[in-house]
Amino acid sequence: MTTLASYLQIANNQAKWQAITAKSPDVATQTKYFKDNIGKVTSVDAFMKDTRLFNYAMTAFGLGSMTYAKGLMQKALDGGVSKNSALANTLNNANIKAFVTAFDFADNGATTTSSSTLVDNVVSRYTEQALETSQGQQNPGVQLALYFQQRAPSLTSVYGILADSNILTVVQTALGISSSTSSQSIDTQYRLLSSKVNLADFKDPTKLQQFISRFAAQYDYNNGGDANSQSSLLSTLFDSSSSGSSFGLDSSLLLNMQGMKLGYF
Repeated sequence: MTTLASYLQIANNQAKWQAITAKSPDVATQTKYFKDNIGKVTSVDAFMKDTRLFNYAMTAFGLGSMTYAKGLMQKALDGGVSKNSALANTLNNANIKAFVTAFDFADNGATTTSSSTLVDNVVSRYTEQALETSQGQQNPGVQLALYFQQRAPSLTSVYGILADSNILTVVQTALGISSSTSSQSIDTQYRLLSSKVNLADFKDPTKLQQFISRFAAQYDYNNGGDANSQSSLLSTLFDSSSSGSSFGLDSSLLLNMQGMKLGYF
């Protein structure tokens, strides 16, 4: 299956795929532990000491690769998010800020973890992360597409694209921008992306899907997609019986796919 076909299969049935993921043995075991024990945590220190709880929460917020950074995360949690000078507000990391906002012991104290909304939010995020990871083991492009679908609508600045390597990869791939531009100054990259990306489009479900479709097509080509796979992708894109709607990709993308050419759209 093409990257887009695999992505659509999940995106069009998100609740079903999350439910399947939630029932997988490892996810179910880790989630049960979190639900059974998070309410017992009444302070940052207690939270940090329970490695399973801390790692679960970190993974849920896309910070699984930073579980070693307990010193940094404790300082961020201790500072909360209410002050502009708080560490979580100055790190330019949306995931850390979201994590500290959810576990806001600084403002909410011992009642922080008693919220059912918090538990549901963290569990949903963890399940989504597990779904993305499992799909990434089969096709990294699908993982990137799902990641982008979840996070792109919340972007408030082009700097947010530059601060997230996964989102940046999707944008660069979709627009045919060489990854080598990442070695340029931040200001130069900002100007380039600002001229090509309208963040408001990512808040529009139709335009968001168009962008992800563009990414998926270019991703498959970049990673060795042949004429047959491109033909299959075209069929998926414009066969209403399979996707329910056309994403309205523009003619330049079709020419790119049909002529097997690389370049900016």
